[in-house]
Amino acid sequence: MYKVALVEDNKDAAESVRKYLERFSSEKSIECQLFWFENPITFLDKYGCNCYDIVLLDIQMPLMDGMELAHRIRERDLGVPLIFITNMARFAIKGYEVDASDFIVKPVSYFDFAMKFERVIKKIEKSSSEQKIAVSRSGNIEYIALRDLRYVEVLKHKLIFHTTNGDIETTGSLVKIQAQLEPFDFVRCNNYCLINLKYVFSVKGYALTLNASGGSKDEIMISQPRKKEFMQRLNDYYRRQA
Repeated sequence: MYKVALVEDNKDAAESVRKYLERFSSEKSIECQLFWFENPITFLDKYGCNCYDIVLLDIQMPLMDGMELAHRIRERDLGVPLIFITNMARFAIKGYEVDASDFIVKPVSYFDFAMKFERVIKKIEKSSSEQKIAVSRSGNIEYIALRDLRYVEVLKHKLIFHTTNGDIETTGSLVKIQAQLEPFDFVRCNNYCLINLKYVFSVKGYALTLNASGGSKDEIMISQPRKKEFMQRLNDYYRRQA
């Protein structure tokens, strides 16, 4: 499911986008959920990194225009795709300042909306499938696709990358690896393990079970100090996948 935020003060325009998104979802068999914000301030108050997969922004709004709002979003989230919906085409060039994915000019036609929205969806899917982390082993650089990385473990001063294709052992700092992977739903469950939430099968008490290739499962303990944050991140991940 794609969570789409729309910041638009005009109710009629917002309703048109809602209908277009429903039609697009039906025609493309892509599930989307729309969250409409009439006020950019309200949107910002509730915004956090990874809240939405795509943000649609009007340019002309009271209290704060869409371009300023886009700058505020980029202060918190560098990755979320931004699509401007506006009758002010001259602002298109300014979109480069905030790395806007596209512009849709009002009055919005379904053809234009669907074409540009699908283009952004394809970029998201491509980016997700190609995300990798570089690790050094025996003087060579290897790239691990994040979709295949189940968890990273520190063991006897070694870093072990547990993947669906086997384990890769190297040296390095788990703290540095965490900084790279945390935006992609990797969370520390204790002092020595960084978990890909995608592979969490169950949590019972402080015991965490991960899915593994071949149907087998790994069990890892969650430390008491990290339990609350881990469960919050896990629940948030499940909500975004629902």
